[in-house]
Amino acid sequence: MIALDNLTKVFRRNNQTTVVADSISAVFPTGESVALIGRNGAGKSTLLRMIAGTALPTSGNVRSDGTVSWPVGYAGSFHPELTGAQNVRFVARIYGIDSDALVDYVQEFSELGHHYFQRFGSYSSGMRARLAMGTSMGIDFDTYLVDEVTSVGDAVFRKKSQVIFADRMKNSSAIFVSHSMGLLRNMCTMGAVLHDGELNMFDDIEDAISFHHKLMGLKKEEEG
Repeated sequence: MIALDNLTKVFRRNNQTTVVADSISAVFPTGESVALIGRNGAGKSTLLRMIAGTALPTSGNVRSDGTVSWPVGYAGSFHPELTGAQNVRFVARIYGIDSDALVDYVQEFSELGHHYFQRFGSYSSGMRARLAMGTSMGIDFDTYLVDEVTSVGDAVFRKKSQVIFADRMKNSSAIFVSHSMGLLRNMCTMGAVLHDGELNMFDDIEDAISFHHKLMGLKKEEEG
């Protein structure tokens, strides 16, 4: 379970104020895959990072009774002067798992070839995301945070990522961000719609998608 308690996030730039989260209180239940839906710029990725603990709220807090991943595909915590393999080994030590096993797993999963043993700072954005996704999938979390997991790599790699992620979901929960409504229908049971700083929770994914369409003025055939 993940609970948001009066979670607030406000950005202030150039005398302009943007409220991403306005005293949000919500519960993401154990054993559910929840689609986090909202228009571009609504703050979905920011909310995901606050849940992960990689971004601080303005006020309020996030509680969890289990382990929570960083956003899958997020590579912002890797050190640019270390190789991909060295970064993975460092992560393994932080989480107290077998470092050799994780290094081997990510090497196979990421398909980075010789680049796996080169400086992370030399990686392209796609290579960084592959490394981050492989590292995430190689660790058993109670809840996975997923931000556009299918946008990385070619069609074969994306398919492989979906299959492995679906296998992880047999024993874990997830909060899933994607612009593909078809993918969210396949991967999620519940939905949460972020709009103007408010989060509306729905027990049925179809109700969440319908509410999002209503807010956006979309018809079903226009969905992404």
